[in-house]
Amino acid sequence: MAASPLSLLLLLPLSAKAQPGSPSAPQPAAVSSAAVTLGGLPVMVLRARPLSLSADERAQRVSERLRKISRDPLADADRISVAEGDGASDIALDDFVIMSVTDRDARASGLTRQELAQEYAGVIRQAVLTYRGDYSFRALLSGSLYALLLTAGFLAALRLLGHFYNSYLPRLNAWAQGSVKSITIQNIELVNAGYITGLLNGFMKAARLLATLLLLYFYVPVLLSFFPWTRSFTPVLFGYLLDPVASLFWSFVGYVPNLIFVAVTVIVVHYLLSLLRALAEEVHCGHVTFNGFYADWSRPTFQIIRFLVWAFTLVLVFPYLPGSHSPAFKGVSVFLGVLFSLGSTSAIANVVAGIMLTYMRPFKPGDRVKIAETVGDITERSLLVTRIKTIKNINVTVPNSLVLGSHIVNYSSLSEKEGIILNTTVTIGYDAPWVRVHELLLGAAAATAGILKEPKPFILQTALNDYNVSYELNAYTGTPAAMARIYSDLHANIQDQFNAAGVEIMSPAYMGLRDANAPARPGPAKPAAAAAFKVNIGR
Repeated sequence: MAASPLSLLLLLPLSAKAQPGSPSAPQPAAVSSAAVTLGGLPVMVLRARPLSLSADERAQRVSERLRKISRDPLADADRISVAEGDGASDIALDDFVIMSVTDRDARASGLTRQELAQEYAGVIRQAVLTYRGDYSFRALLSGSLYALLLTAGFLAALRLLGHFYNSYLPRLNAWAQGSVKSITIQNIELVNAGYITGLLNGFMKAARLLATLLLLYFYVPVLLSFFPWTRSFTPVLFGYLLDPVASLFWSFVGYVPNLIFVAVTVIVVHYLLSLLRALAEEVHCGHVTFNGFYADWSRPTFQIIRFLVWAFTLVLVFPYLPGSHSPAFKGVSVFLGVLFSLGSTSAIANVVAGIMLTYMRPFKPGDRVKIAETVGDITERSLLVTRIKTIKNINVTVPNSLVLGSHIVNYSSLSEKEGIILNTTVTIGYDAPWVRVHELLLGAAAATAGILKEPKPFILQTALNDYNVSYELNAYTGTPAAMARIYSDLHANIQDQFNAAGVEIMSPAYMGLRDANAPARPGPAKPAAAAAFKVNIGR
């Protein structure tokens, strides 16, 4: 049965007034109520009476009487009237009492007893007439015709949907073959073009299935609404989809003030960080300076401040997020926190070490360093790791916690201003004058590319060994990145200088019996065979 607009308008205020705890109701909140129904649809809401029937029992009895009247073809609904009695107003059809209205009902509704009884009588009269009209031959015939038209429209919509799908799917495939490209990063193919085309086809199939299910979902409830026997299922079926949608809509509407607060907060933080980013870039470029604050600190400091600001912003807006106070959300937050705590111990240690290295300034990108056993140039420094490119052109990634716990040798920090000292040691026999040895070593340093003229190279005699003297050559260079090549050239020049001067280098040292044979030193040509070695033993 479809309730008339008049009955719906009458029921809504009655229902609102009968709700326990309503602001307009003068009665206490602990009053039960129940709906009177006819044909599965509500007609009115009744309250329980003290020391009498419950609200459900009272509503059930009135509903049964309404059904009895509605199904009796001899009962004239226009003869439903109100008869006043002592303490109650009876709503009756001739001598058949349908229900009674008491002063308690009137007080709960905010009307007089006579006004409420006349209102209920009108609602009952209209409900009976509507019920009979719904079950009339004319109504059933028109409902059948509407059902046929709806079914024809549903089938036509399905056919149109299938035609659209079969028509546009080949066009989509043809377009995809010519336009869709694989997703690649440099030479690595992440997603193949054929896979993307398959995803598009799957999306089209899913869209067709979803459209078919939506058509079927709306077709069935509307079809059931044409017949009085199934009309009560229509709001139930529509409610499965519309109730969640309506709930989401009204939840969103209720969330709008919180959403405005969150949006304004995020916008303000965004522009604040943009201002700080601009200031950090100016400091990094040297346009703005602060005493005791190095330019290379600006970007890492901005990253730390940005993290702290966003963390504070999240704490500030978290109570305004939807579902933030639900137990499920809190449980998931705790679970993720535990996982993060258990799995991020080493990561946190590396982050702390990275922050400390940033402000300790032991090196900067491009410096030639030695960390543990790794020698090379710094290519990247982040919060987690430091990357080093070795002299053998190999990238080495070192965790910051290991860097902080190791000795860091920086060859580049003083090279630009003072230069670094390269040193190498040779051992020369006692038969060679030390002044001559100094001249040869200084000459080798002067002939080596990359050795600075100023400060001048110098020599230290570091040891008087059993069979030779140790001479240490110290020379300055301003290009620590070329140390390996400079050392190689320097050693080659030392060999050339001593070989040309005829001075034997005693490294590695060796022992032997010698007479007048030539010294053991390299020469430009193969030396002649040594004369026979003769030992005389006295008698």
